[in-house]
Amino acid sequence: MLLALLAIIAGLVLLVWSADRFVDGAAATAAHLGMPPLLIGMVVIGFGTSAPELAVSAIAATDGNPGLALGNAYGSNITNIALIVGLVALVSPIEVHSQILRKELPILIGITLLAGWQLLDGELTRFDGWVLIGVFAVVMGWSIFQGIRGKTDTLSGDTEKELASHPMPLPRAIMWLVVGLVLLLVSSRMLVWGAVYVAQTLGVSDLIIGLTIVAIGTSLPELAAGIASVRKNEHDLILGNILGSGIFNTLAVVGMASAIAPMTPDAVVLYRDWSVMLAVTVALFLMGYGVFGGRRIILRWEGAVLLAAYIGYTGYLASTVVSAARATGLPAL
Repeated sequence: MLLALLAIIAGLVLLVWSADRFVDGAAATAAHLGMPPLLIGMVVIGFGTSAPELAVSAIAATDGNPGLALGNAYGSNITNIALIVGLVALVSPIEVHSQILRKELPILIGITLLAGWQLLDGELTRFDGWVLIGVFAVVMGWSIFQGIRGKTDTLSGDTEKELASHPMPLPRAIMWLVVGLVLLLVSSRMLVWGAVYVAQTLGVSDLIIGLTIVAIGTSLPELAAGIASVRKNEHDLILGNILGSGIFNTLAVVGMASAIAPMTPDAVVLYRDWSVMLAVTVALFLMGYGVFGGRRIILRWEGAVLLAAYIGYTGYLASTVVSAARATGLPAL
């Protein structure tokens, strides 16, 4: 058990570090190839912060633990919205004024509804997985088109200067791109092995481990990006990163995992985890459109509500872990 716990901790630390190196290398390589700064922010950095979820879920599905993959994706979405947006809003109210973000919010809700519809028959088949991947390709293409076409949705001068003020030679960029990718896979395998071992030892489903420990760990890049965006007063980037990650997790991560290994999720995934994911997504939609506060600003009290929802949900999951530990005769954690 101790070795497995150490593998989880070391895997999470290495996962976050390697994801950061991977994103840096990818962004620098894209810049050398002439990719516009806006698209680097939207595609490379925005979706790159979801690389941990993708790596962990792909390896979990390949190893025959699809519950961990699904829990990681849904748990990360819940963590990103309820925990990260909640914490950031408590520090500084988040303004919602971008045309793209106001379009992406309903798209995320639609994608979440699609995910729920696929869960109704109790199966996620390879066909379901490829449907999700196909929708992801369409949404990503639409986002790129809107980013190129939009006149108001640009990065601030400070952000663009930061991208240009830290030039990385192409050989070093490629090196970090490769090293980051390799370490992503290695750390993901460590994390998956440790999580599955702990789950089996405690008699807890790998779904619960994915929804809690793994989801929090793989969401650390989004938390770091959110804090950095607050410091730069880039409110659009805060929500843009969260929305992009949610789209990526629901479509690409679950889609790839399902395409690798079809799943038969328990009914609890639909009425508990998916329902919570939908509820916090709708709450973000209503807060972003100023339904409660009268302005398109996510206020501190609204952040507190999101944070309280996350604490309540995680507390409920923790109670199931304690019950499972007692059922196996182990001391409650």
